[in-house]
Amino acid sequence: MTAPLRIGNVSGFYGDRLSAAREMVEGGDIDVLTGDYLAELTMYILWKSKTAGRPGYASTFLTQMKEVLGTCVERGIKIVVNAGGLDPKGLADALRDLAAEKNVSPAIAYLTGDDLIPRMDELRAAGVDFRNIDTGEVHDESSPTPATANAYLGARGIAHALSGGADIVVCPRVTDASLVVGPAMWKFGWDMEDYDRLAGAVAAGHVIECGAQATGGNYAFFEEIENPIRPGFPIAEMHADGSSVITKHEGTGGMVSVGTVTAQLVYEVGERNYLNTDVTLDLGSIELTQEGPDRVRMSGVRGQAPPPTVKVTMNCVGTYNQSMTFAIPGDDVEAKAAVAQAGMLEALGGAEQFDSVDFRLVRSDQLGAALNELSVAKLVATFSSYDKDKLGRRIFDAAMSLALSSYPGIYFQDEKQQRPTRTGLAWPCLIPQELVTERVVMPDGTTVDFPGSEKKAAEPALLDAGAPRTAEGVEGPTQTVSLGKVFGARSGDKGAHANVGIWGRSDDEYAWLREHLTVEGLLAIFPEASGREILRVELPNLRAVNFLIRGLLGGGAASGGRFDPQAKGLAEFIRSRKVELPVALLEEKNR
Repeated sequence: MTAPLRIGNVSGFYGDRLSAAREMVEGGDIDVLTGDYLAELTMYILWKSKTAGRPGYASTFLTQMKEVLGTCVERGIKIVVNAGGLDPKGLADALRDLAAEKNVSPAIAYLTGDDLIPRMDELRAAGVDFRNIDTGEVHDESSPTPATANAYLGARGIAHALSGGADIVVCPRVTDASLVVGPAMWKFGWDMEDYDRLAGAVAAGHVIECGAQATGGNYAFFEEIENPIRPGFPIAEMHADGSSVITKHEGTGGMVSVGTVTAQLVYEVGERNYLNTDVTLDLGSIELTQEGPDRVRMSGVRGQAPPPTVKVTMNCVGTYNQSMTFAIPGDDVEAKAAVAQAGMLEALGGAEQFDSVDFRLVRSDQLGAALNELSVAKLVATFSSYDKDKLGRRIFDAAMSLALSSYPGIYFQDEKQQRPTRTGLAWPCLIPQELVTERVVMPDGTTVDFPGSEKKAAEPALLDAGAPRTAEGVEGPTQTVSLGKVFGARSGDKGAHANVGIWGRSDDEYAWLREHLTVEGLLAIFPEASGREILRVELPNLRAVNFLIRGLLGGGAASGGRFDPQAKGLAEFIRSRKVELPVALLEEKNR
């Protein structure tokens, strides 16, 4: 039997816990250290950094490596990260300088081929229209200017670099799961048609890619965790057959349970088919078993050929935005907000000079509040323009001119916010696989290319996940309670869309979910989604249903167009909604 490959994650986003790498390396044995630094929003952040003369890669990774690089080299721990961002070569060079300071000599490889900005004209000539998969718009000369356009590379380049002796592989925009798939391919010698095994690695990669979210972080039932303050980072023990065990170092905080793993599996997903550059994973096939304390086995994972296209994350240069927040105390909130809106537009000379103007009334006031601060509503006035000179001090001055001549009780919050902020517009699209070539720059400077293949499945079909869980619907008396009294949920962003996955922990709970939490059931507790296309997917093996609410997030996280731009809090809002639940389910939870 081949020993499992222990892959630890030390970052779920650019800005995650800096000490995680040291904790992972010092906390026990691992074979591979990985870190995910690149959300779609991060590529835009790195572009702004690079255009300002700062690094185009995730510089926090270097901070982590200062603590563990020497130990990793000494113990033979491979390092595979996507911290290269927009400048993988720059990060590889910086790592070589750091290694010299540490008197170690790791073999460093890096990947390229994801950056499509230099190839835009060539790709258009080849028939690529860069059609926005969220809106259907074709990107042309009248569209917003692209700042970044990066294809999601797969795992082949990572596996080749490791097979060629690399100790560190610096990646740009690869799929998040590729950081696990690549090392598993290298270790177990899988080929590109080992679809079930590759899908198993994608599932494991999806679970650990967001760091401590797999080990109790942001967990719906956080009160059940003995030590929730500083959860340990996750480890995926990959096996040669594609199965895995999700765990963490002994003695670290948090918890690994079927619940924490389920929460991550339904995070930022849409269809039951989870499309990856190298394979299509059927989320409905995953079976979870609590193998022991802080050990959850994932097995039965099914996969098939990947799609014929590769996803491209394009971030376009958006408008400059500037907001002023009017505090509205007391009664007659709507009337006061109307007076403030009219006064602001009059002071600025009308809305026509801006690309957009948005007045959003936030009813944060509480009826009968005992404290003054709890009785205050907010009117957020946001002005957007591609011309920065139309914003700035004049927005602040216009608001201040109303301070003694508007509604009673007027005052401002965040009144020092006088600087316009440049926004980005997410523009996700697809291009044919054969138009993307992964290039591996080996430690000795030689290069190896992996052209995308034309031999891909036209449309991946849903796989047979086996017999679904079944249970009789729970009957009897009901009680009005929050949905979260029984059910867990996690939400996130998928470009302009928001996803929320909701799960139960027994067959009876899933039976209630399946019957009652239809699209209509969701709209009853979340009417804000009315009028939007909503995809609902049942995942019986996970006792979960997933909703994808299309267009809820507007222009995406970088546009700043929503109070919760990445839908991180949507799940908890939905869990707080009141529903009629069978008393038998409440009693079952309390047993």
